[in-house]
Amino acid sequence: MLRLVSKTRTKSFAIHHLRSVLLVAAALQMAISSADAATAESEKRFVFGIVPQQSASRLAQAWVPFLERLSQASGYSIEFATAKDIPTFEACLAKGAYDIAYMNPYHYTVFHDLAGYQAIARVQDKRLRGILVARKESNLENLEHLSGHAVAFPSPAAFGASVIPRAELKARGIDVTPNYVKSHDSVYRAVAAGLMPAGGGVMRTFNNVPADIRDQLKIVYRTDGYTPHAFAVSSRIDASQSEKLFKAMQQVAANDAQTLQPLGMKGFAEAANADWDDIRALDLNQNHTQIVSNESLQCHSG
Repeated sequence: MLRLVSKTRTKSFAIHHLRSVLLVAAALQMAISSADAATAESEKRFVFGIVPQQSASRLAQAWVPFLERLSQASGYSIEFATAKDIPTFEACLAKGAYDIAYMNPYHYTVFHDLAGYQAIARVQDKRLRGILVARKESNLENLEHLSGHAVAFPSPAAFGASVIPRAELKARGIDVTPNYVKSHDSVYRAVAAGLMPAGGGVMRTFNNVPADIRDQLKIVYRTDGYTPHAFAVSSRIDASQSEKLFKAMQQVAANDAQTLQPLGMKGFAEAANADWDDIRALDLNQNHTQIVSNESLQCHSG
């Protein structure tokens, strides 16, 4: 009888020991899995596409310091990208090529529906206004003076610099001949060089154009204000990653405000899809914007 009890106790101890070993092994496996998941999350690489209102080199100069700070704050690897011109950028958005994108208000309303982009932020306390510029020595002083003239615009769907000014010109019965020159910088340079009598832009890019160009120009008209550009993420970015990115943007704005100065931004507001309902109310269509898709394009030029 004593022998039987001893064997039972030995068997019970062995089972208990085995359970302990299995629990330790499971805990270690969970810890390893959690560490692997954390490492994988921190090693995520996101491509951040910037609407090419200016040349790629000028965009990189302004945006890369901000994206470097955003990478540090978020723990993600965030890579700068743009396109050779706005129509190419639009085609890349249609493909969902960018993980994160800074796009104009009209682009957001289109590519939210077409490609699933979801806004997470917009510039704080700002309304987007278009401008029309002319050479300082010209006799063009207001919107009516542009009647019958050719006017340079970046692209049909450049919202602040093209869509709004053309809509307001049309509403006043002022006929102009649009010439699309690919970027905001190209507009300013064409007008300064006397190649075009007037052109459309926005204040941020006007203020960022080289002083020797800007000093030759004057603003002859400012449009009404609308919800500004969207910072939007693709459907590949989940809700927790979106939240992390937005908090990182706020952190950069609070702690590294100097990196926002070249962008003409002071801070970020959390965004909702409905924020751009004022753009949707314009009821723009393909005839206004001429956005096209091109699946064969190679995107991610940085």
